[in-house]
Amino acid sequence: MDKQPMGEPLLEINNLQVHFPIYGGILRHKVATVKAVDGVSMKINRGETVGLVGESGSGKTTVGRAIINLHKAMSPDVELGGEVIYHSEGGDVDLNGLHREAMLPHRADVQMIFQDPFSSLNPRMTVQQIVEGPLVIHKPEMSAEERRTVVAELLDRVGLQPKYAARYPHEFSGGQRQRIGIARSLATRPALIIADEPVSALDVSVQAQVVNLLAELQKEFGLTYLFIAHDLSIVYHIADKIAVMYLGNLVEYGTAEQVYKSPKHPYSKALISAVPQPNPDGKREKRTILKGDIPSPLAKPSGCGFRTRCPIAKPDCADEVPQMQDMGEDHLVACPYAE
Repeated sequence: MDKQPMGEPLLEINNLQVHFPIYGGILRHKVATVKAVDGVSMKINRGETVGLVGESGSGKTTVGRAIINLHKAMSPDVELGGEVIYHSEGGDVDLNGLHREAMLPHRADVQMIFQDPFSSLNPRMTVQQIVEGPLVIHKPEMSAEERRTVVAELLDRVGLQPKYAARYPHEFSGGQRQRIGIARSLATRPALIIADEPVSALDVSVQAQVVNLLAELQKEFGLTYLFIAHDLSIVYHIADKIAVMYLGNLVEYGTAEQVYKSPKHPYSKALISAVPQPNPDGKREKRTILKGDIPSPLAKPSGCGFRTRCPIAKPDCADEVPQMQDMGEDHLVACPYAE
């Protein structure tokens, strides 16, 4: 597939909302709503990597799955809002809430690498069947021999021997399984890959290998990544831009250098202070310790969702949700007291 020039917008997310209704009672009426994502906006340019980071429960995985409409397919009652504009070669299309048939043509261009390589691969299918699955759906004109050739090339490219195509997932290590998942995501030559914590389930010794592989594949295939993770140190090494998410909202967005080296939001500062740093002189860096746990999306605090744990919270932080403000050079922060 021919790639458009790097730097042009590929995906624009405008005020994305993903709310899950909760039903109760004999008549199963709606008793509450989980606002998993509550007004997220960001842009992903062609050829770049945007890292989306935050604690578990922040809503970052929900954003990734909403882009490819997994929530709509699995939960028809989900309430979606906002826009997910994909700038395809055939024109702009809003992916948000598309029904299955309308979304199918775009799934070849937008693929996903899942977090757990042990559960994301069908144990009853061979590697050949797993990797060629997207080709069977999106390129039915290809012959079986052509698919075998493509699978062999992809396995070789992700560091696996083509002869492994006849094996089953249980015969591989976690790192090898994730490589199989990566090969599957590349089968249709997508423009955008959503990598949902692709290394969090792997041993530390294997994580760097997979991250380096993703970086190499990006250069070779002209890929665009949304890289979802909770480890800021990993994201810093692969991402061009970083978006920090907390309780369904973005709180900071900027280049990787801006967010990692000069964070402005108190939540970003806390995340970065938790990253272990080499310290040969033995001195301890001052760490920001957050109070308590992330609140439930069912009972979000009024105003700023972070105020109940924030070390610089003011009384008026409870009044309204803070909007993103430019701190200079397109470094956006959702905190009026950020420094």
